[in-house]
Amino acid sequence: MFAKLDAIAARYEELGSLLSAPDALADMERWRALSRERAELAPVAEAYAAYRKMQKERDDALREAERETGEMRALLLDEAQSCRAALAERERELKILLLPKDKNDERGCTLEIRAGAGGEEAALFAYELYRMYQGYCERHRFRWERVDMNETELGGIKETIVNVDGKGAYARLKYESGVHRVQRVPETESQGRIHTSTVTVAVLPEAQEVDVRLDEKDIRVDLFRSSGAGGQKVNKTETAIRLTHFPTGIVVTCQDERSQLKNKEKAYRVLRSRLYDYYNSRAESAEAANRKSLVGTGDRSERIRTYNFPQSRITDHRIGLSLHNMDAFLAGDLDEMIDALARADTERRLLASDE
Repeated sequence: MFAKLDAIAARYEELGSLLSAPDALADMERWRALSRERAELAPVAEAYAAYRKMQKERDDALREAERETGEMRALLLDEAQSCRAALAERERELKILLLPKDKNDERGCTLEIRAGAGGEEAALFAYELYRMYQGYCERHRFRWERVDMNETELGGIKETIVNVDGKGAYARLKYESGVHRVQRVPETESQGRIHTSTVTVAVLPEAQEVDVRLDEKDIRVDLFRSSGAGGQKVNKTETAIRLTHFPTGIVVTCQDERSQLKNKEKAYRVLRSRLYDYYNSRAESAEAANRKSLVGTGDRSERIRTYNFPQSRITDHRIGLSLHNMDAFLAGDLDEMIDALARADTERRLLASDE
């Protein structure tokens, strides 16, 4: 680890010299590239510099203690011991900084919510999850853009697709992929029995055009009239779009906008995200088969969380964390849960790096 840190520190200093050279601005493209590289190295280089400074303070205290006696010696030894404890914590921080970054963490994402087992009750809970994530995105100032929604007559949703824009949106929401289970008494239940229903959530990193190349001959574009529950929101013109990608069989529908062009743009954006996820998942399947993450495999068939309404309890089964703030949670107050999942993932990766 320290050899790698020494190399990063040396490169960081070298970049500083290159950027401050008299002719540095002669090639603006190169200057910007060097600036980006130095900015990426800065957190590690600065943390390592602080670590080395503390090491020196510990060593100086120990050398001084060898020349002293009595109370002064005891004070210097205490100082050295305090430095040792701080160094251990800083070393852990450095290990975290050196962990490989998820290349998609800074991106936006596509959020897909689908009602599972439980009929209308599952559809109603799917709508509650839709509102929960919308509230969470509003708190973090992520842009929420609905692409498609298949509603039911009682106010639930069978399926919805949303694009979420904002730096780090995928990093915050990626742990939400999986099966969400709800336990409660439905409004339609006359005998007060608790029912169990499920909703599936998928979070896909937003794909850029350079990530996925689409060949128009591989895509069929169908136009149709948009519609909603009970005949609501019916357009008389064919503004809704359906894209079918022949090589993978992936189908994307968008009918949320009145403009055919806007629906087409949204549909293509979702298609790119699904294809990006599809090809990445295939490439990583061999590695994933040999490793089970502490926060789950990410498989959308895996039950990750239970919402127990009678007990006002939300339990995440991947990390064994239970919260008792159902109303606030469903209003979008997810940070405590998401932070705990992120910490658990970091701990898992730290353990894996030590093996």
